[in-house]
Amino acid sequence: MRSGAPIRSRRRRPRRRAETGVTLEWAVAACDERKSVDGVVIDLRRLSDATDFFLVVSGTSDTHVRAIAEHVLEELKARDVRPHHVEGLAAGRWVLLDFVDFVVHVFHPALRSFYQLEGLWGDAPQRAV
Repeated sequence: MRSGAPIRSRRRRPRRRAETGVTLEWAVAACDERKSVDGVVIDLRRLSDATDFFLVVSGTSDTHVRAIAEHVLEELKARDVRPHHVEGLAAGRWVLLDFVDFVVHVFHPALRSFYQLEGLWGDAPQRAV
């Protein structure tokens, strides 16, 4: 080691976490790229402490539901955003991708109609995507 040379730390700098709104829009775009239908963002910030937003979309078949969910996971992983929890991916009827600040729900139309998340959270601001 030369004297006077700067000492470089081998520790990696912590990466800054993307803002929720930006990350949510990446998820919206990923759903759109896989031709999801009837997308809606539900703003839960004033109604729930569990998460800030729901992104609810539908696929047209089990395969389509899985493809949408897998694409969201791939696109966000490429941007260093990983889910806290994933449920239902293998079955493809209702996939839940929990990113803590927002949750992506990818539904088969029959299950979306049955659970009616938009109605359950009807007093929350909603926007179509």
